[in-house]
Amino acid sequence: MRKVPLSRREVLRGVGAVGVLGALGTPTGVFADETTVRWDIISVDFAAGTVSAGGIASALASDSSKITLTGSGTFQPDEEGHVTGGGTWKTFSHTGTQTGSGRYRVTGFVSWERAPGTPPLPIDKIGNLADNSAGLAVLRVRYSDGSRGVLTVSCHLVRTPDSVFEGITTTKGFVDYWNRVAPPSPPGNENRTTFHITSRD
Repeated sequence: MRKVPLSRREVLRGVGAVGVLGALGTPTGVFADETTVRWDIISVDFAAGTVSAGGIASALASDSSKITLTGSGTFQPDEEGHVTGGGTWKTFSHTGTQTGSGRYRVTGFVSWERAPGTPPLPIDKIGNLADNSAGLAVLRVRYSDGSRGVLTVSCHLVRTPDSVFEGITTTKGFVDYWNRVAPPSPPGNENRTTFHITSRD
């Protein structure tokens, strides 16, 4: 059979055709499992044994000024990091005087690490109890006054290592609210969070 020389343009055209056929073929494993993580600042009713959305959580800056957040949302822990959600914010001076308020929205995904742990209460009003998880999420946020920040949501469940804290920390502009306010003893109802992990095969 006589060999027919191919030009560089013809070679590149052939490579492009193979790429298109590959793209139209069976999807690769990276797209096979779409995981979504929901985060919530929660409300807990210890008497009823329920966990619900709609709680508050606070953190302190170095001068004891405070920020208090509500919020929930979702993110996909992958390269694209699709995010939804947000909540409300209020800031207070070290004396307790309110200094600002508004809303915030999540604008980007930074990182997510799942942690071991078992939900302490039997009734989950947010999602399936089996999807509940401890962990640590870091998200970029934008506040309604134009400032930006990085929100850290951390959830500690039963048998979660004590190195994992329960609550939130965040930055807002140049202020770092690094010192989370710990949850009060039951029946106190604030400074608690949770995650739910779902995947679609």
